[in-house]
Amino acid sequence: MDMIPTMTRSSTSVEAGAGGLSPRMPRSHSSMPDIANQARSSLTGTLDLVGMSDIEVPVRLPGGMVSPARASAYVSLDDPDAKGIHMSRLFLALQDCLMGAELSPALLRTMLERFIDSHRDLSQRARVEIHYDLLLQRPALVSDNWGWRSYPATMIGELGPEGFRCEIGVRITYSSTCPCSAALARQLIQERFDRDFVGRSEVRFEEFRDWLGREDAICATPHSQRSHADVEVQLEPSMPAFNHEQLINLVEMAVQTPVQAAVKREDEQEFARLNGENLMFCEDAGRRLTAALGHHPAILDYRVRASHRESLHPHDAVSVAVKGLDGGFRI
Repeated sequence: MDMIPTMTRSSTSVEAGAGGLSPRMPRSHSSMPDIANQARSSLTGTLDLVGMSDIEVPVRLPGGMVSPARASAYVSLDDPDAKGIHMSRLFLALQDCLMGAELSPALLRTMLERFIDSHRDLSQRARVEIHYDLLLQRPALVSDNWGWRSYPATMIGELGPEGFRCEIGVRITYSSTCPCSAALARQLIQERFDRDFVGRSEVRFEEFRDWLGREDAICATPHSQRSHADVEVQLEPSMPAFNHEQLINLVEMAVQTPVQAAVKREDEQEFARLNGENLMFCEDAGRRLTAALGHHPAILDYRVRASHRESLHPHDAVSVAVKGLDGGFRI
């Protein structure tokens, strides 16, 4: 379904008057001042990036879906005497490229080439950032249901004399159950068992099973919290087809406890089992993620931040890791 609005350009503009809007003929370019080309500043020097951020645009996604997005577009200012860049050229190229094709590394490269070509005498480097929410259908853990999950996603491209670089990023929300809290809860349950069966050398199987099902027997539970994994990866240039959904699947498989959309009782029980079998400090989550990302052939470099939004404390537990390549991601 294509939801991008059709845009038309009129040869006349309008201005507000007492009776509303009335047409006004555009001025010729030759009669309008061009400060960027005409004025020279007493301050000179090059700048790494100049452009615009938070540009409101739609992006086409695989499968025909369209998502609202915010984009940032930049070029370098390599002429130390130039007053500035032509920001409108970046805006128009960005808009034209995004309306014409699905979002992909190849599209970003085409866009960046147009940025530099439109600033041929000023710039040798360009950068674009796209931020949007990726909406995916996710199946329930056990039942035949499904639901929508929204994942904050980014795609960043850079083009310069050394070549093209593409990064993609996502935020994954998952549950983390504290291993220390789980051990302390087990100790309290053992103590309750000792108290309830004091002086007895044997307990019948049926009696013990019934005891385990009592609310007062399981007298303590470990604490868990909603947690976030912010993952950024640089794509291997020879494998540009690796996409956000594949990255999401890889991360969710690594942590094993992603939050759910559709949940019936059987799904909630399965979620409890997964949490019990995947107790995690933030260090454990970070190591699971680096192990999964570090061995994937499509991923050249990575940065991972695992944030556990503590239910015990008012502060978060955080681990951060990068692959450590020369010239790669830094903490």
